[in-house]
Amino acid sequence: MSTRSHARARRRPRERRRAAHADATRASSRSSVVVPVRDDAAQLRGLLDALARQTRPPLEVIVVDNGSRDDSADVARAAGCIVLSEPRPGIPAAAAAGYDRARGEVILRCDADSRPPPGWIAAHERAHRRGGSRVVIVTGPARFRLPPPLGVLAAAAYLGLYMVAVGAALGHLPAFGTTMSMRTSWWREVRGRVSRCDGVHDDMDLSFQVGPDSSVRLDWSVRVSMSPRALRIDRGGRRRWARGLTTLRRSWRTQRPWERWAERLSSRCARRPARTASATP
Repeated sequence: MSTRSHARARRRPRERRRAAHADATRASSRSSVVVPVRDDAAQLRGLLDALARQTRPPLEVIVVDNGSRDDSADVARAAGCIVLSEPRPGIPAAAAAGYDRARGEVILRCDADSRPPPGWIAAHERAHRRGGSRVVIVTGPARFRLPPPLGVLAAAAYLGLYMVAVGAALGHLPAFGTTMSMRTSWWREVRGRVSRCDGVHDDMDLSFQVGPDSSVRLDWSVRVSMSPRALRIDRGGRRRWARGLTTLRRSWRTQRPWERWAERLSSRCARRPARTASATP
């Protein structure tokens, strides 16, 4: 046997052990990753490469093809993902189809242009454990892939405006779809109330389903990087603003911001333990 053959033979047991360890880790994983995509094969390939490097592999990666004309679905299949086809246009319908299919205890959501670091899935799961049963959504920040410090500053302005403006309407922090996760049991409770129509922001609309006894946790350990295309001032940018206003109007038909704040503050006061009066001597 040649020296090269001996080296290959020595590597095989190590490779089998690594494969067995990866399979065992995946079998114990609590998380499903959902990615809605349309005509974004190049970005999707980069995301799937990042997901393949996770220290805690997901139970499954579900890519929902929303009528792509490029090879997005083929890229996902080649990476071993579950591929769903959602003919209804728009991210709300595509994302919801993925959530409905998910088998994990926790559903993670990101975009094709998200680039999560290797500990991203583990960080989401850890944040849910630390948050307890009241935390139904975990979300985090992102930075744009631009030269420093421009990427950080642009993200701070973009996300800061979103968190403050939408948070004022919600009475709590909103979810940010580029990096977010939720308990699957909670999704099953609220999925009949979310919009699956194009014209709303799916993450914002989902945030409006968080009741006064639940919360959204902002955790810096789940941050990702993202493409700067969200900063473009073009037709797509104007459409994003229009979707935001439509989402707000839709939620306000059910409950006004001040009503949400009052309900949440009342719930917080009710949870606060009553002070026992000290006995007088």
